[in-house]
Amino acid sequence: MRALLSVSDKSGIVEFAQELEKLGVKIISTGGTHKRLADNGVDVIGISEVTGFPECLDGRVKTLHPAVHGGILAMRDKPDHMKQLADLNIETIDIVAINLYPFKETILKPGVTLEDAIENIDIGGPTMLRSAAKNHRDVVVVCDPADYGKVIEELKENKTVSYDTKYRLALKVFQHTAAYDAMISDYLRKQIDGELPDNLTLTFEKVQELRYGENPHQKASYYKEIQPAAGSLVRAEQLHGKELSFNNINDTNGALAALKEFTEPTVVAVKHANPCGVGTGFDILSAYKKAYDCDPTSIFGGIVAANRPIDGPTAEEINKIFIEIVIAPDFTKEAMDILTQKKNIRLLKLEDIGDKGPEGQIDIKKVSGGLLVQGTDDILFDEAELKVVTDRIPTEKEMEDMKLAMKVVKHIKSNGIVIARDQATVGIGPGQVNRIWAVENAIRQANSSLKGAVLASDAFFPFDDCVTAAAAAGITAIIQPGGSMRDQESIDKANELGIAMVFCGVRHFKH
Repeated sequence: MRALLSVSDKSGIVEFAQELEKLGVKIISTGGTHKRLADNGVDVIGISEVTGFPECLDGRVKTLHPAVHGGILAMRDKPDHMKQLADLNIETIDIVAINLYPFKETILKPGVTLEDAIENIDIGGPTMLRSAAKNHRDVVVVCDPADYGKVIEELKENKTVSYDTKYRLALKVFQHTAAYDAMISDYLRKQIDGELPDNLTLTFEKVQELRYGENPHQKASYYKEIQPAAGSLVRAEQLHGKELSFNNINDTNGALAALKEFTEPTVVAVKHANPCGVGTGFDILSAYKKAYDCDPTSIFGGIVAANRPIDGPTAEEINKIFIEIVIAPDFTKEAMDILTQKKNIRLLKLEDIGDKGPEGQIDIKKVSGGLLVQGTDDILFDEAELKVVTDRIPTEKEMEDMKLAMKVVKHIKSNGIVIARDQATVGIGPGQVNRIWAVENAIRQANSSLKGAVLASDAFFPFDDCVTAAAAAGITAIIQPGGSMRDQESIDKANELGIAMVFCGVRHFKH
């Protein structure tokens, strides 16, 4: 029996080779692995002794040879295969332990060049792994050092490795090489500005098993990208509290997305993936109070996201009610002492919380039998393109409040309406099947008079009933995309009722 060992990650490889040697297995190796094994007393055969050909091109070519792949791919139960091996003086290779050039580690290095990345694309390794995995009935293939022990255990107990184990190891290989190739193609795609590819292959690494999904009967896991963008939730450090659930992660991600619209001290409160209160202030305490006051009922059991460190006074306010998660760039010692009095609250630290990440990111939605892929909604509107369409011009204060309202409405489910005043939301109407219901819900949900408030809509008004309802509630200015065939009816109604209306020209549906 012969084993070919050639690894970049050399953890455990010496011990694995030594155990194989005790079992009478001959060891073949290459390059740095050969040296490591020889230095540790393993009687190792160099790959050139097997191929009769020297390693060349700086090691780029060493195992791409019939003496290697013939020994791996020959089907032992086919006499013709075994006769050909004998005629060609090729011996079988029965165990293949390979792990690949560190492409991921290379591209994660600061300042890595394209040339460095390409040089760390493994060719021979995936080829040998795939060959061995294809012929897994006859060959044991290992791509993960964690599996060395299982192979040795079965060889010691049974003098062979079970078919079930060989099958599982082969499956692991194909998953590994598929992820490796997907990682390379994704990296190369990101180096150019191009359209979405005809064939989209994505790879993610498991972060953790989750207790369940949206509901207890659904299985779930949490995965991360190979290179998560700065400010991504997956980069957050959990400082305290229970393990995050599926819904915790989904809701917190929604809170982060809304928070990134703001640079001034801001707090976003989210419940069931929809913002239920957003406030900006001169400090994070004043911002929190505004967000809380928008909807003291819905924030209970919700998510709080802040773009400034949580201090003691803010922590005192947060601790007055039940909050599932607080995520912020940091927490003062006083804040930690206060918040950790509740053992279950999750505290997440995300230092680059305001970073929006690179341009060109994609948004993916799973549909039955396929995927919908689109660019992220990473704009708000162009201020130069704002168009006042009514006789009344909004005041500077109304314009600032309308900007805040638009930043929030793009992050709630359509049909969506946000009412704001004094740099805080005061009424939110998300996820309705028609726009007037969204307006009515936002008005009904408000905890104070709406006199002097502004309203933002994620899409145009198909009828003037929304303008009528807004005016009756005391709202004095409206911002919406415009673009309806019946825009003029809403404009006329706004003029009649003394409301200022602005068209921003950008729709923000969120389904």
